[in-house]
Amino acid sequence: MSLQPSNDRDWQPDVAQTAWAEINGNQVKIHNFRNCDYRTEADYTLVWETKVVGLSELRGLDVFITYWGSPWIAHPIVSFDFGDESHVAMSVETRKEVGESYSAIRGFFRYYELIYTIADERDVVRLRTNYRTGEDVYLFHARVTREQARAIFVDYLSRASRMRDYPEWYNALTNNCTTNIASHVAKARGRAARWDWRILLNGKADQMMYERGNLASDLPFAELKQRGHINAAARIADNDSDFSRLIRQGRPGFDPN
Repeated sequence: MSLQPSNDRDWQPDVAQTAWAEINGNQVKIHNFRNCDYRTEADYTLVWETKVVGLSELRGLDVFITYWGSPWIAHPIVSFDFGDESHVAMSVETRKEVGESYSAIRGFFRYYELIYTIADERDVVRLRTNYRTGEDVYLFHARVTREQARAIFVDYLSRASRMRDYPEWYNALTNNCTTNIASHVAKARGRAARWDWRILLNGKADQMMYERGNLASDLPFAELKQRGHINAAARIADNDSDFSRLIRQGRPGFDPN
């Protein structure tokens, strides 16, 4: 319990910077927005950008869910749709030091710091569809109002900015990729997060969202999930500047235009 989280360690390059934001009226300026150009999973050109978006342009949000083996465990990424200003993807992850790899057992202890990676979809999504092996990625459009999407987005940015000064420990049970999404969504809706065992066994979180009516489709869940698989489309789109639109094309719940 005496161990304290820190932002001052020998971090792996892709998590060396922490994202933070300035909000001035309608304008949002995101610092340390990550936009890696990959050649392989481990070989990439790292670019940290300043991304500017307008809150009035925020249309909604989507959820990517990545599996790498077990159907019970996954990694969700929330992406905010700014129309012509593209998408802002947010991935809550372990912040690993040089030489570290993820361990499910260590994730229950004070071993990894938490990081909110804010990135281009061609970075954080394409990494998982095109460059890592054995990962399957599914995409769903969330059923939220613009006001709710805006509240969730601003709350994400507030948390990321706070961790720039006050780092936190990752915890596989209480402070992870899924528990934080549940917290941001509940806060935006003005209520406490609803407990569900699928928040912990998050490979089933998409089914939980479907049952709660949070996914924008009336298809049976099995068909919705099958049609949400994006790996093939992402590999075809690859580094196309229209990557985000191409991986959504023809998916249930998305505007055909």
